Amino acid sequence: MKLQTKKFIQVLVAIAAFSLVAGNITVANAAAKKTITCYKGTVVKKVTAAKPKCPTGYSTKKPAAKPAATTATKAGSVAFAGTYKGKISILFGDGNLIQVTKVDGTGTGNVSGLSAMSGSASSAPANLCDNFDGKGVISGGGNTLNLTFDSSSQGCADSDSAPATITIKGSAKVTGGTGKFAGASGTLTVKGTFDINSKGIVNTSESTSFVLDLSGNITTK
Repeated sequence: MKLQTKKFIQVLVAIAAFSLVAGNITVANAAAKKTITCYKGTVVKKVTAAKPKCPTGYSTKKPAAKPAATTATKAGSVAFAGTYKGKISILFGDGNLIQVTKVDGTGTGNVSGLSAMSGSASSAPANLCDNFDGKGVISGGGNTLNLTFDSSSQGCADSDSAPATITIKGSAKVTGGTGKFAGASGTLTVKGTFDINSKGIVNTSESTSFVLDLSGNITTK
């Protein structure tokens, strides 16, 4: 009975020793293996072996990423031709000063969606035709275009006293904008009319109708 027990214990020890040795061999073999990554175009393969090699046509060198395609923004020219109609508010001051304090107009024609007009102007005419300072904004569809009347622009009255019809002529420079007209430039020809119906007494105001034509080309970035 003692002999059998002793023999049984020896068998267990032998099995345990074999398991330990086998386990060490497995770990050693796993530690000896290496894994490499191989590339062929967009295909990626991993190879695991004691001395791993990439298949024919593959390389361990990762291909350089191609730069994302970009679309160049090119400057363009937009033909513009529209007629704006609406109301202007006029304030009469000392020294023949005439101020357009508010402009509210709507445009039709080839206006690139810029159908709303606002602005202001002032002049102190000494003659029937004289220069004036003015700025305006035309807008629509989330875009705006800024305009400034240049030094050639004039307002001409058909009478030396009110009531009178005022004819506007000259040029407006495009001085940028927003949206698709950000950084825009160009020059638009301006022609228009409005009537002064009151006597133009100092410190009085008047609201009157106007018509204004704008035409030319707008350069966009």
